[in-house]
Amino acid sequence: MSKVKELFGIYCSENANVTGALASQICPYSNKKCYKTRKSDPDTAIGTCTVSYQNKDIIICPNRLTENSQIFMDCIHLLTLHEPGNELYVLPEISIPGGNVDYFLVSVKDGKVKDFIGIELQTMDTTGTVWPERQKLLNEYGIAVDEADVRNTKSFGMNWKMTAKTILIQMHHKTKTFENLNKHLVLIIQKPFFEYMNREFSFAHITGARIGDSAHFHSYDFKNIGNRLKLTLDTRVSTDSDGIFQCLGLNAEANVALEDIIATLEKKLSEEYLLRLQ
Repeated sequence: MSKVKELFGIYCSENANVTGALASQICPYSNKKCYKTRKSDPDTAIGTCTVSYQNKDIIICPNRLTENSQIFMDCIHLLTLHEPGNELYVLPEISIPGGNVDYFLVSVKDGKVKDFIGIELQTMDTTGTVWPERQKLLNEYGIAVDEADVRNTKSFGMNWKMTAKTILIQMHHKTKTFENLNKHLVLIIQKPFFEYMNREFSFAHITGARIGDSAHFHSYDFKNIGNRLKLTLDTRVSTDSDGIFQCLGLNAEANVALEDIIATLEKKLSEEYLLRLQ
């Protein structure tokens, strides 16, 4: 049985419309064609959102975390200057000293930024390739695929250590910037990954969530509810830049002017990014 659990956002149950998903290749979370394509065939989107690994459903695509905008709603309380009547925007890919931030959740009044927080998404990086498992799934649904893929016994793995080390270093760099601005940066991850970091890194001092901390971790469980996989907020903790795994010094100047970031955000405001309840 294939280890792919979700394909193009569809839970792979007995009656799933896999054929339709393959035809459109649309990611339901971005409403665009799935960006994960084969190097040897860039017109073919891979479409794997979630896989089964060591008896757990593991998300391997960051877009999967954005379902129903729940992760953004769960961060609103960190907008300490947000007021009723302000509009909320979710702006993707904002560059700051220390690197790009996946999203900014921004509180806006009359076209002016009143407050913002940064939101980083981290799913698991795989080793090897998931392609044979994808093709086995299609074969199980009676869709013709290359027999060599179905017979392929190579499997994939999870790069727990490198994924954790990389994101913690990035969080350390970026948190310095948010700390200097007295703003918050939130890391969105899945429960098994959060548990791994707690076991393998020095997390004993990171307990509880405090508004005064600059770096926040939101860990989500993934449960099968009504024959579909649903994200639910499981754990919230926070710390400051010194509390995150220490790494080499910052490669960019963290003390960026608040006005510079606000100007960048205001240039990107558009109806496309307005946060709406679905």
